[in-house]
Amino acid sequence: MKNNDNINNLFKSFRIPILVFIGIIVFLVLNFAGEKIISNILIIFIIFLGSYRLFQETAISILKKHFALDYIAILAIVISVVTNEYFVASIIALMIASGRTLEEYGVAQAKKSLTKLVDRIPNDIVLWEGGIANKKEKIGNIKIGQEIFIRKGEVIGLDGILISETALTDESSLTGEPYLMEKIKGDQIRSGTINIGDPIVIKVTKTQQNSTYNKIINLVKSAQEEKAPLVRLADKYSTIFTLITAIIAVFAYFNSHSMQYVLAVLVIATPCPLILATPIALLGGVSAAAKRRIIVKKLASIEILSRANTFIFDKTGTITLGKPKLTKYISYSSDYDQKEILGISEAIERNSLHPLAKAIVIFAKEKHGNVLMASNIKEVVGSGISGKIKGKTYTLAKEHSDEGMSIALSEGKNKLAVFKFEDEIKQESKTIIDKLKKLGISIHIFTGDKIAAAQKVADVLGGEVTVQAECTPKDKQEGIKELRKQGKITVMVGDGINDAPALALSDVGIVFSNEEQTAASEASDIVFLGNDFSLVLDSINISKRTIHIALQSIGWGIGLSIGGMIFASIGMIPPVFGAFFQETIDVAVIINALRASRY
Repeated sequence: MKNNDNINNLFKSFRIPILVFIGIIVFLVLNFAGEKIISNILIIFIIFLGSYRLFQETAISILKKHFALDYIAILAIVISVVTNEYFVASIIALMIASGRTLEEYGVAQAKKSLTKLVDRIPNDIVLWEGGIANKKEKIGNIKIGQEIFIRKGEVIGLDGILISETALTDESSLTGEPYLMEKIKGDQIRSGTINIGDPIVIKVTKTQQNSTYNKIINLVKSAQEEKAPLVRLADKYSTIFTLITAIIAVFAYFNSHSMQYVLAVLVIATPCPLILATPIALLGGVSAAAKRRIIVKKLASIEILSRANTFIFDKTGTITLGKPKLTKYISYSSDYDQKEILGISEAIERNSLHPLAKAIVIFAKEKHGNVLMASNIKEVVGSGISGKIKGKTYTLAKEHSDEGMSIALSEGKNKLAVFKFEDEIKQESKTIIDKLKKLGISIHIFTGDKIAAAQKVADVLGGEVTVQAECTPKDKQEGIKELRKQGKITVMVGDGINDAPALALSDVGIVFSNEEQTAASEASDIVFLGNDFSLVLDSINISKRTIHIALQSIGWGIGLSIGGMIFASIGMIPPVFGAFFQETIDVAVIINALRASRY
């Protein structure tokens, strides 16, 4: 069913070029059969169908005093119709419509992103009334002070204060940090986070309009509106190409006093290859990127990425793996050796779902800690976990640290050991960052983590890395704004909802993602499937190669067109053959542009 919808959407996007192509075939058949009147009426309609938007947009661009290559195509179509060269006009209309549709299709696909970001939040909320989960209510109708019920695994739709005794939430989508948050009664619960533990009740403190998550959506929306519109690559060459065309066309007229010569020049000058070169090369680049697990959502991002000079990275899940690893063990008791400490900790944490507990279990097994059995295990959210081993009660609980997460093992009031955790840096991060620096790209890290932890990562990556720590989503967005004000071409690389506003505002937004769609991936221009940091360098190389091929195709198109126009101006190429000559140029340009798909 979904595939059928995709096919229907694809046909809807390309229906005009398809109908124009079919119309041209029917025209040729009718013309061959001698039905001149019917075929001429049909082809005039087909020319109008394929070019009416071109005329409309050209009129608007004239009013805005914006010059574009399309003026040549307009003039060629008008002269073709006036001189009864309908077939020539229809070919021009087909190529213009096809090139524009290829560009617009990518833009239309990108506009779906904000809708998917909004859809993450549930539309209906379960009210908690009289001590029971009562009726459902639309999220927009929920008022401050009402109590709502959130089941295990649900996205929390509204901000509030926890009424239940404890809660376990996943805030990684907002903060970008990999740790589950343990909440106790009275703590703030933020919208957009996920309830990982048992069902909970919260008292609403903000309406949907003022919720944390809705503010992030609004930041994304405003960022998308702030982005400058893409100027087609070919338009950069429009003035000089049009000037050359005008000179040759004027020469053709004064040399022959025949509009046929002028038409032949204009037909060959029709900028189909220039307009087609960019989208076809970009689509080829998209294909090459997809083979590397790089999903390009917006075609324009390839061209911008090829010129980028400033990369901004989120830390957790981007430069790092996003998974806590036990990196340091400190013993405070001479009565217990390492194997005993690890055995006790592993026995108590064995069945816990907490990420730090899993890290302790893995570490204990790697160090061959004693295999023990614990009883009376009690896990209290916000307090830690305890258990009894050989008649003694041990507790594992969080310990405050500016360097990252720490857990202390205690027996009563006696601290036995402390486990310290770090988010491990991806193996290839430093190598890739070094290569980016050699390309003249400046590196920044924007993270919600503590300054000590962020600086430690920056130190591993080497010098010339600017760090901004303890960032909110708004802070990251403001940082991007400042860099863009300085004239930097920015690329934001992240993975959490907290990155979404910055991803949307940066010139190119890139996100690391798994198979599932995340809000961050919906706000991005490019998605990396998996956690391979080398994809950053691959994406740059693919973009540079793609744009090189596009520019090469444009250069060939201009060169061949000018050569053809010169021959047409002296009567060596009539309009109909000029159309076929133009098609030959189109084919050459397309074949060259398709090389971008091979990387």
